[in-house]
Amino acid sequence: MAETNRQKLMQISQKPGNNVCADCGDNDPEWTSCSIGIFLCQECAGIHRSLGTESRVRSSRLDNWDTEQVEYMDGVGNDKAKQKYEVCVPAFYRRPKKNDPNVVKKEWILGKYLRYEFTEPAQQIAYTSQRKEGNLMKLGRDRRLYQSRKFVIDRAENKLSYYVIEDSGKVKSSSSFMSPASRSSYSFHSKQSTPKPKAEINLDEVNAVFVPEKMGNPYGLQITYYKNGSTRCLYLYSENSKDIVDWYNAIRAAKLERRQIAFPDRTLEQLSEDLTRDFTLEGWLSKMGPRHEPFKRRWFTLDRRKLSYFEDPLNAFAKGEVFIGHKDAGYSVTIGAPEDQSNCGEHCFQLHVPDRDYVMRAETKDEMEQWIEALKKVVELPLTPQDTKLASILVSKKSNSIRLYRN
Repeated sequence: MAETNRQKLMQISQKPGNNVCADCGDNDPEWTSCSIGIFLCQECAGIHRSLGTESRVRSSRLDNWDTEQVEYMDGVGNDKAKQKYEVCVPAFYRRPKKNDPNVVKKEWILGKYLRYEFTEPAQQIAYTSQRKEGNLMKLGRDRRLYQSRKFVIDRAENKLSYYVIEDSGKVKSSSSFMSPASRSSYSFHSKQSTPKPKAEINLDEVNAVFVPEKMGNPYGLQITYYKNGSTRCLYLYSENSKDIVDWYNAIRAAKLERRQIAFPDRTLEQLSEDLTRDFTLEGWLSKMGPRHEPFKRRWFTLDRRKLSYFEDPLNAFAKGEVFIGHKDAGYSVTIGAPEDQSNCGEHCFQLHVPDRDYVMRAETKDEMEQWIEALKKVVELPLTPQDTKLASILVSKKSNSIRLYRN
């Protein structure tokens, strides 16, 4: 009987909707929440275990199933569960995909099944309110130490601001926030005078990316924006996963609201595209200098058409930024070193732009092929109005000979 039930369950798992993970969409899920009635991938099943009795996790292949359990799974399934738990997911809220950071999946799952965020809009105030304030740990640009900073999102002003907290000037470790006494002291000080923000950032220019591996923190978030023609990077984290995901989605909510005002004729689905964007590729490469100076190791980030390179992955500003245009304007990627530089070693490739050839070297063949494939996809893409705006920012100080398309 146990084997018969298991076979029935496997058939149920192949029905449309059940053949992908209920939470991240990964194919062929082999786990279940038998209490909720859904099919899950291994990673999402691991998160469900943290829900305790709210979600009892079982293997659809390895565990024994009785008839009643199988009938329950057949009666619910992924699609019906979504109708119950995803009644009012905001258009801006990031729904996780299979390769997304764990923190995104974790808070989506906890929000759905534990906090009922997407059945009760009142539970969404942490990222839907017109003004959001709170403290986050921020990496100092020069001192390279994390300190607590007050952050504010003001939708009416369309700004993201942060403030130095004078009364908590001590350096914070990765496991501490402001003490209650410090918060009380800051509150008292703020009543005496209105502190000026350290920075005020136009939300239209803000991008937010989860970078846990790069920061060495599971809740690490990188904010980028343009400052004086260059990309400024902020590295932030919170010790609370919900807190950092709330900030991330609050940024997306504010950006969507602005787009709705600017483009009232477009659908929410259209307006919600690319509210934030993950980096296409990041990693270490060695780069030859512009006059064939020796290779230097740099951290490279490919963000759509922008290729940036840093001395250190957590630098506030890049050493250089390159706009990558369309192939018809002379942008291309080739394998190998320049003909007159035969001693460059293995795994070399070049990015050709109208005013320069960038010679780079990967540490392995696989990494080289990854970069070449990613860069080739970029030069094949048609340019958008947003790309033209980016080009004007990044190439404004360069030669007028740089073109987006050839005439």
